[in-house]
Amino acid sequence: MTIDEYAVWAAGIAKVDEQPSNERLSYLGLGLAGEAGEVAEHIKKLLRDDWLDKAGLVEELGDVVYYWACLCAATGQQPSALLDASAAKIKRRISEAASR
Repeated sequence: MTIDEYAVWAAGIAKVDEQPSNERLSYLGLGLAGEAGEVAEHIKKLLRDDWLDKAGLVEELGDVVYYWACLCAATGQQPSALLDASAAKIKRRISEAASR
């Protein structure tokens, strides 16, 4: 399954349509923030306990991807296009930093 196919699937599960309500967008944004917080908790526990629950971290990363993909669909964006744009932006920053 490609990331774009996943986004279509996830949007179907989350009942995201072409004109999502503010409530639906808020729900998805808060879901993303909550799952990112769960990822942060795993990293915090790594620092505190010097041990990483890798399986738990990976599970939470999957949840982050789910909400991110749903938000992509809710805003009419193809995840693959966002990934390409992000990579281009990062490459531009690296190039600018190297030329200083």
